[in-house]
Amino acid sequence: MLKSILSFYYQMQVFMFNWIDVEKLVGLFSFEQYDPVVFGTSFFLFYFFAFLFVFRILAKTKDLKVWTIIFFSIFFYYKAAGIYFLLLVFSAIFNFYIGQWIFNSKNENFRRIIFFASIFVNLGVLVYFKYTNFLLEILTDLQVGQFNPLTIFLPIGISFYTFKAMSYVIEIYMEMLEPVKSLRNFSLFIFFFPNVLMGPIDRASEFLPQIEGDFSVSKEDIGRAVFLIIVGLIKKHVIADYIGLNFVDRVFEVPLRFTGTENLLAIYGYSIQIYCDFSGYTDMALGIALLLGFKMRKNFNFPFMANSVMNYWQRWHMSLSLWLLDYLFKPLQMGLRNMRGFGNAFAVLITFTTVGLWHGANWNFVIFGLIHSVFIIFSMLTKPLRTKFYDKVGLANSKVVNFFQIVFTFHLLMFSGVFFRAISFDSALEVFHQVFTFMKPEVFPQFLESNTFIIILIVLGYIGHFTPQKIVDKITSLITRMPVVMQALLIAVVIWIVIQVKSADIQPFIYFQF
Repeated sequence: MLKSILSFYYQMQVFMFNWIDVEKLVGLFSFEQYDPVVFGTSFFLFYFFAFLFVFRILAKTKDLKVWTIIFFSIFFYYKAAGIYFLLLVFSAIFNFYIGQWIFNSKNENFRRIIFFASIFVNLGVLVYFKYTNFLLEILTDLQVGQFNPLTIFLPIGISFYTFKAMSYVIEIYMEMLEPVKSLRNFSLFIFFFPNVLMGPIDRASEFLPQIEGDFSVSKEDIGRAVFLIIVGLIKKHVIADYIGLNFVDRVFEVPLRFTGTENLLAIYGYSIQIYCDFSGYTDMALGIALLLGFKMRKNFNFPFMANSVMNYWQRWHMSLSLWLLDYLFKPLQMGLRNMRGFGNAFAVLITFTTVGLWHGANWNFVIFGLIHSVFIIFSMLTKPLRTKFYDKVGLANSKVVNFFQIVFTFHLLMFSGVFFRAISFDSALEVFHQVFTFMKPEVFPQFLESNTFIIILIVLGYIGHFTPQKIVDKITSLITRMPVVMQALLIAVVIWIVIQVKSADIQPFIYFQF
């Protein structure tokens, strides 16, 4: 009898060993440089549901829940950046103890030295990984010497979590915040996987108090989370990926192969592509955080409804805009206050040059930032004249004027975005050359006939963006009232739609490169 049992056990072991692909099993837990885990992939769903099961079912105490999030966040970042997860760990440990050191120091000069040393270290790490080759290129162009590009891997999300960590140290130095006593809790703030790769850039003063709660999730939270995840999946994996792969990328790769009409449509297409790509990630991040009992700050507020370029930056990537406003623009404004109006203009110029550089080590990004600074400075300088004119002709607070301001601003943003998307300065000029000298509008009917689905997705993207908040709230309320089974089924249907539309492998989020 015992011999039979042992024989059966041995046969089962052999069967399981042959049935399980050990190499693939190991691959699930190893880093793949060209296949990072991103929201919406089948791998992420597998990992996340396993994590959620442990978090909600097995982790019975708050301490266990916190450690579960921390370990999963580290694993998630490892799957996205490999060995460079150690940079994330370094950022947490370094800035935690720097914050303690600054707060406990009684000598103001010593506090200042520690503070600026921490800024130097944080920015130094960021500059090395993100800007070394760009600086070497500049030195070569200046004929300082001949420098070959270095092979440097850019860790995903380094700009986001570096700015998040720096805000903590800055607020302690400015005596706006007391340091957190727990390295564990601070690590959770830095590691938190929903926003570690692409934001929103949360503040410690908003996030850390939530760790003291019980991570409870209301029915309304679940309903809103389901809505956000569904919308994020559709934005990113249906709209952004499809129009990017099948139209926008092809035009911007070689603009001269296409007429001005196609280049113009690609500009419109890219504007909604990058919005759906980035805000789609944010929607999913906010939804996932809600399921864990955390509320993160809003990052988008109908940006294409902005009536000025400045208003746009109050609506687009709001967490970055507010970070730069609080920690760069306002200090510059105070330091340059004796320069009167020129001080504000200079502060805007530096801030938006930083905006361009934050997005990447490329002259096109610098030009993009400079263009936006020129728009804003011009608006600042002409505002008194425009206000006086509108008052005189009785158009102050006119809805008609506001509408035309929105349309005008959108096109300013759209055309400045060409430098953001183009692979080089010359390529951006080629796009404008085709639009202004080789329009050929007669090709539009033919393009529409052969690319109907692309046009439909672009239009749907803009309709989704301009959908009134009241309608969004009603849809969210409807989903909230659904049974959990129906909510799960709804998500499953959306995932099925994503699979049907997907024409290639899941595309990385555009802001991963920043």
